[in-house]
Amino acid sequence: MSGRGLYRPCVGVLLLNAQGLAFIGRRRAKGAHDQTRPPYLWQMPQGGIDEGETPYEAALRELHEETNVSSVALLAEAPDWLCYDLPRNNNNRWSGKYVGQTQRWFALRFTGDESEIDIHAPGHGAHKPEFDAWRWETLSALPELIVPFKRIVYEQVVKEFAPLAAARA
Repeated sequence: MSGRGLYRPCVGVLLLNAQGLAFIGRRRAKGAHDQTRPPYLWQMPQGGIDEGETPYEAALRELHEETNVSSVALLAEAPDWLCYDLPRNNNNRWSGKYVGQTQRWFALRFTGDESEIDIHAPGHGAHKPEFDAWRWETLSALPELIVPFKRIVYEQVVKEFAPLAAARA
């Protein structure tokens, strides 16, 4: 973590199915400034914490806004905030206010039917889609699918939550 400035407080969600696989979504292109290229288009649900929200409340809201999923059970919360810096050439950088993000991660078990997942009209159409495709993936594959500047966080998430990925009996 850098001492260059502020970090935007966020949450991340590791959503596991009964087989111990993680939900990942392929990010929609964000316009001409989006420099992300395959194979780094995949990520887990994540987003900012709104004023007055607890991190867990934010995690549930972000998951619903990005996937339509609300049928979940809390498995664990990462004990520490995980941080990453945005690349210096990143054009977004929240207008210079933040140098990166600090994230609180939650592992949730998906308890619903896959028909609940709707990335094309998340929040029952109330939110702009973040993803244009989704799939279930092994935890060990996740760090290689995320943009390189977020990889250290994904490696920590995988390490922290790997014991929880065992399929439910």
